[in-house]
Amino acid sequence: MAIYLDDNQRSALDRLRSSWTWRTEWPTWLLIVAIYGGWFGIATHARTLGLPLTVALLAVFSTWYLSLQHELLHGHPTRSRLINGLLGFAPLGVWFPYGIYREAHLRHHDDTHLTHPELDPESYFVGGETWQNAGTPLRALLLARNTFVGRLLLGPVFSIAATTTDALRKIAAGDLRDVPVWLAHGVALAALMMWLDRFCGISAWLFVIGVGYPSLAIASVRSFHEHRIAHTREHRTVINEAGVLWRLLFLNNNYHLVHHDLPHVPWFALRGVYAASRQQYIERSGGFLVNGYSEWARFYTVAPVAHPVHDYRPVEAHSPATAKREAESQTLQAP
Repeated sequence: MAIYLDDNQRSALDRLRSSWTWRTEWPTWLLIVAIYGGWFGIATHARTLGLPLTVALLAVFSTWYLSLQHELLHGHPTRSRLINGLLGFAPLGVWFPYGIYREAHLRHHDDTHLTHPELDPESYFVGGETWQNAGTPLRALLLARNTFVGRLLLGPVFSIAATTTDALRKIAAGDLRDVPVWLAHGVALAALMMWLDRFCGISAWLFVIGVGYPSLAIASVRSFHEHRIAHTREHRTVINEAGVLWRLLFLNNNYHLVHHDLPHVPWFALRGVYAASRQQYIERSGGFLVNGYSEWARFYTVAPVAHPVHDYRPVEAHSPATAKREAESQTLQAP
């Protein structure tokens, strides 16, 4: 459901929706060509580029592909679920079938339950009972996951483990609806790895460890504290004024509150929608504003951005700007 700031914004977006760019979505089609062409172009020139550079470039393009899959599941560039599903079917990101990701992410868009560990499939928090039952090693890992470095290193492991556990739990309960999706993904992944090994000289293990895992790690930069705990649901979602390269890699999903309010707005229009109403969105977010991903990295390199336990308390202090003010305050009060 779209949430507009006011009638003026609704009218402006209605006009944009009828424009040639929005109707054809040519920027998204161009993006699809760039991502697929770039990915397979790099892979087929692996012997010329050398494996280290090839693997690094493929990891970046796989991250870009994950961003494209996010765009596809939200109904771009076509309104056909089948066509978009075919465009996002290729296992270039290795780990998760597009259909499984689509189902989980659309459940995540129920903003009423954002961050709730039992209701939001993309939550990085746990319930109090889970925390109490966790041993010291798991607690340490959960705390580490909420640091910037920890999210890069451990975030993918948690995501892979959670998705795998959920799939096995469904099968054990007799729910086999997802099995065809996983089987199709597995067959496609095996075929892709065979092709990479035979024709490009990229072994299966190198593709999985050197491309698949790093692409999830890079993608976790965007999702780092993307949502915080707050009583007011619009205060739970961040606005990150990232630099142009990050915006392109993440397809403007850094303007995350705008995306959650208006999930139908295509990636190429998000920045303009935000810029036209910047102050209103900052106020709507409760001041949950970040000046680029470097701020997260600087303030929370090895310090948890939030405690892993979800307790519904407002967390107004958990933004780099507030952390900076607190640090300056402590400095001024020091003897």
